[in-house]
Amino acid sequence: MTSLPHDRYCDEIAHQVGLLRGVVTSGADLSTTVPTCPDWSLEQLVRHTGGALRWAELMVRTRAEEEIDEERVPGAGGPEAEGDAAALDDWLAETGEMLVGTLREAGPDAGVWGWAGAHDAGFWARRMTHELTVHRADATLAAKLPYEVAPEVAADAVDEWLQIVECAQRTIPDDPARELHRPGSSIHLHATDADAVHGEWFIDLSDEVVAWRRGHEKATVALRGPLTAVLLAFYRRLPLDSPEVEVLGERELLEFWLERATFG
Repeated sequence: MTSLPHDRYCDEIAHQVGLLRGVVTSGADLSTTVPTCPDWSLEQLVRHTGGALRWAELMVRTRAEEEIDEERVPGAGGPEAEGDAAALDDWLAETGEMLVGTLREAGPDAGVWGWAGAHDAGFWARRMTHELTVHRADATLAAKLPYEVAPEVAADAVDEWLQIVECAQRTIPDDPARELHRPGSSIHLHATDADAVHGEWFIDLSDEVVAWRRGHEKATVALRGPLTAVLLAFYRRLPLDSPEVEVLGERELLEFWLERATFG
């Protein structure tokens, strides 16, 4: 499955950073608990996200050949003062500009340490796009603000998530994703939007490593709804009993998947 063009990811990172900054400066209480990440406050979530962007930027800029310890990343923790929305906003703006500039300069094929079988800057452009896509959803939920994302970005986030699950099953012996094996069982994701970008997936759990493809096929259980809602439910950001989505078939199988596909 092909991903989006490198420049599209760079553009989306800049866009998503701008939207996340909008949450920070919206007047939302930065100390409020994030319902989808209850161990974090809104401010801690923003600092985590910005720190991840700076970590990726340093690895791409230095063409790292191995993982860099996050403690070595300058400015990754964010501004010293806590509860200062203006300082947090300035830090995020600088972070986004740094990462986008570095990714554009590197191009997608520059060699950089990575995981999930990818070792180039293109991997980090895609990964940070979806780091932002999902954590901005967390932030908007905490701030009680509306959330939307471009259809092609939402669809690519689902693709990437499925590829991450595949990678975990192949390479991490004790990862819960290794338990996602149910012979004869399958999951269908169905985006009901008229303008969704190829918004259907079929996921076969019959083998030790999941097999998936885009398309409409009958499955053991189906998750239906607008593409953004399907994305959020599949990332465990939206409960399955939300009126925005519909579960048809063996709900327990979908719950089985969500309990074991835990990254992010």
